[in-house]
Amino acid sequence: MTNDDASGASRRTILGAGAALGALAALGPLTTAARAGTRGADWPTDFPLPNGFQPEGIAIGPAATAWFGSRKGGDLYRASLATGRGETLSTGTDAMSLGLKSDGRGRLFVAGGFTRHLRVVEGRSGRVLATYEVGTPKTVVNDVVLTPRAAWFTDSTQQQLYGLPLGPRGELPPARDIVTLPLVGEWVSAPADGFTTNGLERTPDGRGLLVINVHAHGGSLYRVDPRTGDTRLVDLGGSKLPDGDGALLLGRTLYVVQQIQNAVDVFRMHPTGLRGTAVARITDARFRIPTTVAAFGDRLYLPNSRFTEETTPTTPYNAVAVSQVR
Repeated sequence: MTNDDASGASRRTILGAGAALGALAALGPLTTAARAGTRGADWPTDFPLPNGFQPEGIAIGPAATAWFGSRKGGDLYRASLATGRGETLSTGTDAMSLGLKSDGRGRLFVAGGFTRHLRVVEGRSGRVLATYEVGTPKTVVNDVVLTPRAAWFTDSTQQQLYGLPLGPRGELPPARDIVTLPLVGEWVSAPADGFTTNGLERTPDGRGLLVINVHAHGGSLYRVDPRTGDTRLVDLGGSKLPDGDGALLLGRTLYVVQQIQNAVDVFRMHPTGLRGTAVARITDARFRIPTTVAAFGDRLYLPNSRFTEETTPTTPYNAVAVSQVR
């Protein structure tokens, strides 16, 4: 359960990582290439997911392995980017798996949606290493981002984030150390616990978090101070994110999936994350309501959710790859 009265020591454990966070600011130069790309040029750019799977989240790594979560239940799908072939991985739970991220230890951090769960799964076996229940009965745990000392999760209906502190060697915490971080400052929520918060990322300088708000100002981005919860509206030069879902930061380039629009908007961000300039929009005829995005080599990979279509257990799903923007 969430410990809203987490000790100051626990809060410092999760939040006092400014120097380490800064190491994530530069992830190396991006490359521009045709759809085939320059790394794994013969790798598939379109591969199937299980029929009826209802994909939502994607994570890539370790190595050239993609993981997909499902709105339908707790099973994950593991696929090789080199071949496009994969297998369903049972986690022993039927609780939904929305946003997910993988770490260098082969673990998956999973946002549990309406189940209110933060889950950590061993990627090779599917074994659930830990489950934490957070929020209120109306909570929807939607997305997750990893920093050197924590995993942060969004709550789409409550004005708060959840922090899962990690030990020096990545140790998982006891439930009492989970942090609930209220969003204060300039944040604006939809009325009556309406859907507000979606994807999140870190800022390029590693000192803050970037959180998508699909309600305020016609769809916007906020910078969150993870020490205090203070939020500031990010200046995107008039760009709106009404359908903003997953987000991915590579260096200072931020990719935001605008799912219903079948597009990925690309911004060049100021290091602090307080300003961003729109530099490109990626569209593709193969997009069928993509939700989230992950990167490998010079490609972006996106699962198609088909949110707007009536689906059945035999409905086919897929993931597609497009080139990154320089």
